[in-house]
Amino acid sequence: MSTLIWIAVALVVIAVYLSWTAGRLDRLHSRLDAARAALDAQLLRRASVAQELATAGVLDPAASIVLYQAAHAARQSEEEHREVAESELSQALRAVFEESAQAEAVREAPGGEDALGELTETVRRVPMARRFHNDAVRAARALRRHRTVRWFRLAGHAPFPLAFEMDDEPPAALGRVPGAEEAER
Repeated sequence: MSTLIWIAVALVVIAVYLSWTAGRLDRLHSRLDAARAALDAQLLRRASVAQELATAGVLDPAASIVLYQAAHAARQSEEEHREVAESELSQALRAVFEESAQAEAVREAPGGEDALGELTETVRRVPMARRFHNDAVRAARALRRHRTVRWFRLAGHAPFPLAFEMDDEPPAALGRVPGAEEAER
C-alpha cells in the first residue's frame, strides 16, 4: 500500500514538473511572439520614415532614389528575404548619411529637423528590438533543447525559433545627435 502511495506521489511530482516546464515554454513562445511583433513594427517604421524622407525632396536625387528603392524593397519583401532587404536598407541609410553634410541639408529644410529626429529614433530602436527578439529566441532554444522537452514533446507543433540576423549598424551622421555630447558630460 505504501509503495502505491510513493508511486502516486512521484507521478504527481513529475506531472507538476512537466506542467511547469510546458507553461514556461509557452510563456517563452509568447515573449518571442511579442518580441517579433515589436521588431516588425520597428522595421516597418524605419522603412516608412526612410521612404517619406526619400520622397520629401530634401535629399539630392541620387540619394532619394537609393533610399526610396531600399525602403520600398524592405517594406515589400517576403519573409524569407526580409533579413537581406532590411540589411540593404541599413546599407542605403549609411550610404546616404555617410557624412553629416546630408543630415545638415535635411535638418535645414522645413520640417527636416523632425524628420531627421524620427529617422534617428527609429534607426536606434531597430538594434534594440532585434536584440530583444534574439534574446527571446536564445532562451526558447535553450529550453527546447532539454531532453525532457524533447521526450515529452512539450513544444507541441510550434516552429523552432529562428534569430533575425541583419546589418543594423546606424549611419555615422545619425548616430550623433546635437546636444547629446553635452548631456553625457
